[in-house]
Amino acid sequence: MTPQGTTDAPSSARIGTLESLREHLQWAIELEHATLPPYLCALYSLDPERNPEAVDVVAGVFVEEMLHLTLAANLLNAVGGRPRLDTPQMLPPHPRPLPHADRSLRLSLLPFGAEALDMFLRIERPAPPGAPGEGDGYETIGQFYDAIEEGLRDLCDRLGEKEVFCGDPARQVTAVHFRHSAGRLLAIDGLASALTALEEIVEQGEGTARGEVWDGDPDIFHPDRDEVAHYYRFEELKLGRRYLRGDTPESGPTGEAIQVDPAGVQPMRANPRLADHTPGDPIRAAQEEFNRAYCALLGLLEQAFNGNPETLATAIGAMYALKAQAQALMRMPDGQGGTAGPTFEYVAPELRR
Repeated sequence: MTPQGTTDAPSSARIGTLESLREHLQWAIELEHATLPPYLCALYSLDPERNPEAVDVVAGVFVEEMLHLTLAANLLNAVGGRPRLDTPQMLPPHPRPLPHADRSLRLSLLPFGAEALDMFLRIERPAPPGAPGEGDGYETIGQFYDAIEEGLRDLCDRLGEKEVFCGDPARQVTAVHFRHSAGRLLAIDGLASALTALEEIVEQGEGTARGEVWDGDPDIFHPDRDEVAHYYRFEELKLGRRYLRGDTPESGPTGEAIQVDPAGVQPMRANPRLADHTPGDPIRAAQEEFNRAYCALLGLLEQAFNGNPETLATAIGAMYALKAQAQALMRMPDGQGGTAGPTFEYVAPELRR
């Protein structure tokens, strides 16, 4: 895929400078963050007693997206960049595009269900075999990270590894600060560790070797089982059956049935916004409170990724506290046959008190 007005060129040429590499890694942070609000809405709409398997899947994917966000920040810090999260462009109105991706992919805030699963499958869709790396306008997340890998290798060949990996090691977040995932959180100190981080991100989303169902890690909720990559976990929920060892993308899942109880899902209004309710309305007040808390969380994450990695523990605690606020919103009837929900709209720091 080539932007209009340009000609085809080798994908490695798309990231030809350190500044371009830093720009793409900031895009990676924006990409990984963009998946969080849709996953959180689906997760919080689920009754964990009636839909424990769906909760395990969506919660597991969410935690691993937090890992990917942290790895992207480590990569950007390693090459001398500065991760930015507490900015209005992180929270444009939904529905919205995936940052710098094919514009046909739109992200919405939805309760768990068939429409949400189709969106998640589109987000996590594996790259076709032999697909080229793609920077701006990428078709799949794997192709985007392929473009970053190619750019990293090219820059190291031309400039030298020390020139590329010029960041302050003290800005790296490690497993000491984040222990909530089956994946590997590692400090980035050179090309080898950078490539390992990119591999972790892609394999957890698409599977190992781009043709495997598994991501190479143990299942975070069931350590006795191998973990299924994000795309195939959502496919399990869509098809109502688990993947077994020996299954392939072509065979589909052949294991035990997975039950999803539609009655155990809160009927949240799709893509809620503050403007749906007048100032002073209890729903709007609760949504404003949620937005202040979520944007404060973005501020904590930005601090954690900019020289204060110990702040990540506080950020994770704040994230779990958001759950009660979101679930309270989803118990509030919106007057149109559904319930309210969080709007994920940006609040400037001076307005969060």
